[in-house]
Amino acid sequence: MADPESCVFCKIVGGEIPAIVVAESDRALAFRDLNPQAPTHVLVITRDHHTDVGALARADPAALADLVALAARVAADEGLADASAGGHRLVFNTGAGAGQSVFHVHGHVLGGRPMRWPPG
Repeated sequence: MADPESCVFCKIVGGEIPAIVVAESDRALAFRDLNPQAPTHVLVITRDHHTDVGALARADPAALADLVALAARVAADEGLADASAGGHRLVFNTGAGAGQSVFHVHGHVLGGRPMRWPPG
């Protein structure tokens, strides 16, 4: 599990690693995924380091609300906000077994193609 000094997302927040930023707020940042799994794939992260969505919810519920609000704004900006546009999915993976590979809380805004169920 990455500590803030070695965390790739903390380095993106700090400007050490470039990213294609599509939206931001005081507490969160949204940028295009380098390995998109859908036509629209944007990661939404907190500026502060929290390991996963559960840790964020326990430590700072207001930051979690801000992160989700930014994800909704990204979906709207990308034309995915309503069902008639195809909708979108907001996914949080928690733990390596669930597919989390960067241990800094992040949501995936996915859209632009039909989403299958079950997802896994």
